[in-house]
Order: sequence, then C-alpha cells, then structure tokens
Amino acid sequence: MYFDWIEGEIVAKRPLENGKQEFYIHYIDYNKRLDEWVSDDQLDVNKIKLPQTKNSRPVSPTAMLNKVSRKRKIEDTNGYSSSHSANSDTDDSPTIVPPIVPAGPPSTGSLSQNQNTYDGLTRIKNVQQIEMGKARMTPWYFSPYPQELCNLPVIYICEFCLKYLKSSNCLKRHKLKCKLYHPPGNEIYRKNNISVFEIDGRKNKNYAQNLCLLAKLFLDHKTLYYDTDPFLFYVMTEYDQFGLHMVGYFSKEKESSEDYNVACILTLPCHQKKGYGRLLIEFSYLLSQVEGKLGSPEKPLSDLGLLSYRSYWSNAVLEALIQYLDSPTESPPSLTILELCDRLCMKKEDVISTLQHLNLIHYYKGQYIICLSNEIIDQHRKSMFRRKVRIDEKYLQWQPKDWSKRGKW
Repeated sequence: MYFDWIEGEIVAKRPLENGKQEFYIHYIDYNKRLDEWVSDDQLDVNKIKLPQTKNSRPVSPTAMLNKVSRKRKIEDTNGYSSSHSANSDTDDSPTIVPPIVPAGPPSTGSLSQNQNTYDGLTRIKNVQQIEMGKARMTPWYFSPYPQELCNLPVIYICEFCLKYLKSSNCLKRHKLKCKLYHPPGNEIYRKNNISVFEIDGRKNKNYAQNLCLLAKLFLDHKTLYYDTDPFLFYVMTEYDQFGLHMVGYFSKEKESSEDYNVACILTLPCHQKKGYGRLLIEFSYLLSQVEGKLGSPEKPLSDLGLLSYRSYWSNAVLEALIQYLDSPTESPPSLTILELCDRLCMKKEDVISTLQHLNLIHYYKGQYIICLSNEIIDQHRKSMFRRKVRIDEKYLQWQPKDWSKRGKW
C-alpha cells in the first residue's frame, strides 16, 4: 500500500452545507466507474494544468480548474484504485464545469456506443445504490432513472420483473402483486440450476426497458433503453427455492448485417467472479452454431469485456487445437484458419488476434504455422479441469427464426 498523486479532471461541483464545495472527479487514464465526489481539501490545486485547446488559444480562468491532482490510495497491483463515494446531504444540483475541448467517446467503451452522451450530466453517477434481491450494489455509471428516485440513498428493484421502487415497503407491497418468479419469455436452456430465457424486446417491452436501465448502471454508453423492439435478450438465471434469479444477460439484434451475436453483455457485480460471464459468451456462440453462422461481439469492447472475451477465445482456440491434435489425422497435421473458424463459429479476425495474443503463429520456411508447446497444452488442461460448469448443447431447446421474412418483429 502506498500513496500517490493522480491527475484528474473536474466534471462538476456542488456546494455543501458547511460552505465548502465538492468536486466530481474523473481520473485521467482510469475507467469512468472510478469517478467520484471529493472534497476540496483532497485536491492539490498547486498543480493545476491548463487544458490543451485545438488551436492553442488562451483559455478562460474557469477552464483552469478542469484538471487537478488528487492524492489517493493505490491498493491493487493492476493499477486500479478503490472507489468510495463522498455523498453530500444537500439536494443542490451539481454545476457542470464546461470542458474547453468537447470530450468524445473513449477508445474502449461498452458494446453499444452512443456518440452524443459523453458529456454533461450523463458523465456523473446519479444513483447511489440499488438493492436487488439479497444484494445491494453500488452503480458504476449514469442511468436515466427518474430524478425523484435518484435523490434517494437506495433504489429498490424487483429481481423478477425489474420494476424500480422508492422504498423497501413499496417493494414488499409490489411482491404481493407480482406473479413472476422468473424472467418473462421462453426458457430455452436448463441444466441443473442454470436456465436461460429468451425475451423479445417487442413483446416484453417493459421488462426489456427495465433491464436496459439496470444494465446502464454497469455498462458505459449503452443505448437500448428507448428502442428495444429490434433486440432479443437472453437472461441467465440461477434457481433456488424462491425462484429463478437473474445473474446476467446478453442482447443481440434480430437482424445484424455484420452477424454480431452479442450487442451488450453483463454479469451483475454481485455474481461476478463465478464464471457466469464465460457461460454467457459460450452460450452466445452456441446460438451462432445452431444458426450456422460465424459470430462476434460488437466492437469496441469495454475493458472488462475484452478481458472476458480474450479469456474465452484463448481457451476455445486451444481446446480446438488440442482436440485436433488428439484425433487421428494425417501426418503432419494440417488445419487452416478458416477450418478453425468453422469449428469455433468465430470470425476470422477474432481467431487470428487470439493466436497472435497467445504467440502461437510463427513464420517458418515461407509460410505461417501454428506451434503448440507441451507447456501451453498442460496449462490449458489444468485450466479446463478447474472449470466445473459448461454449457451443454444437448439441453438447448431453440430454433432460430428468420426475422427478414417477418413484416414486423
């Protein structure tokens, strides 16, 4: 544990009851989920840097406060710092500090990008906490919940229909009337305590909009809330005696010109580090396999999304290569990139980038070859041995629809 100064940008400010001010800080080169309110005594205003303009024109004095340095604790070796909100008791709305250069979307965003919302109030987390089932979670990003709910310390969400309410008493009354014990739609997969439901964004519009509002708290630049008709939602649940509880979901377009098999994907923070993200990715490729298509997620991926997909792609590619080597084949074995894509239902660019990431492609005697060492094979087999839960295609009850032949979704 050590202390260091981190450069940050002031996004907004608000007054406190004691006459002081709080500032909403975005840490430069850090993800927006670490943004937070800090008091003025946590800022080192002696290290102010002038923002850079496109044409090097002089800036106004108010713009000089756009960037500051703040001393904060670094605990993780991966460079991410812990984030703790410093919420004010006052109801005064924050004042947005206008940036000199319009901020565009970052190079790594969420799966659905919105080019017009990366400014103003949408950069500020507006929900303090949500309670859903047995879990209470702290949001990472802005989501357009009603303003009267955003002023409350906690928003209560029904874990089955995803309706949002203002108090625990309202939630108790709602549970007496809510007849759902699982997501709406069709259950298309069930094995042991894991189920997946397919939900049509047109037929279950209220649920789909509530799901998008919830997901927006943890996905940056998600844009599905106002128009869910063109999308299908696949919600993964975990069963217990009280019902089927949502652990994560992914959405996909009914008709995708690029054959994307995922538009947005999310594992709820309370269920992360349990392997559900990998299961969702594996399930999306199983659907692509049934459709007879090569699938790929929408780009660009978020930082956490890229890590999840990179891990899945690496294991899938290694597993396919090892299975091919273990099967009786010609000598020497010959497997092309296109054949590997067909086996995995993955796009060519994803397979090539994964092989490059694993450093398996080498140039030898005028051609590119794939080299697998015994060490890589042993590491992969140990990794796969630790995976206890996999998607089993025998338990999928689903037939793809040809949405292009339907007049209206």
